[in-house]
Amino acid sequence: MKNMKNSSPAPGRSRPHGHPGASHERSGSDCAGAVYGSLLAASVVATAGSVGDYPRLRLVLLLGVTGLVFWAAHVYAHLVGERAAGRGGGWRAVRLAAVREWPIVQAAALPAAAVGVGALLGLDERATGWAALGTAVAQQVGWATVGAARAGAARPRLAAEALVHLALGSVIVSVKVVVGH
Repeated sequence: MKNMKNSSPAPGRSRPHGHPGASHERSGSDCAGAVYGSLLAASVVATAGSVGDYPRLRLVLLLGVTGLVFWAAHVYAHLVGERAAGRGGGWRAVRLAAVREWPIVQAAALPAAAVGVGALLGLDERATGWAALGTAVAQQVGWATVGAARAGAARPRLAAEALVHLALGSVIVSVKVVVGH
């Protein structure tokens, strides 16, 4: 049996968060943050109305600002948790948490780009919103599947991950339908 304390992860894999010697820059949290950020972006798109002047610009700004605020909240929560566990903080801890949680912000980029592409294609605000929502859900499913694949999941597990996240995305789509945007 391997000595877990001194064992290294398989090539291309990182240690799980919280494991001694874990790589905070390249852990599975990059996928987790991207999945979370994608779900967050889908929620923003689903609930954002197209009222007022420049609705596309407002949606892009709302996506970006929401991603940044949730990123900052996750970084802060991590630091509070570290202090509560008796581990030091400092600038290194701030930097590591900020890097690890950055995919939350990055997940807003593709839905925001879909808004821009929709405008370039001449889509109205409603169709542009649906394009952005579809993009957010697709990347959520994609990142969940990539995360499972990086963890070494077998094909049935990969399919289950995709289906679970497709179901979560469908809940957000349902909200958009019910809200009537």
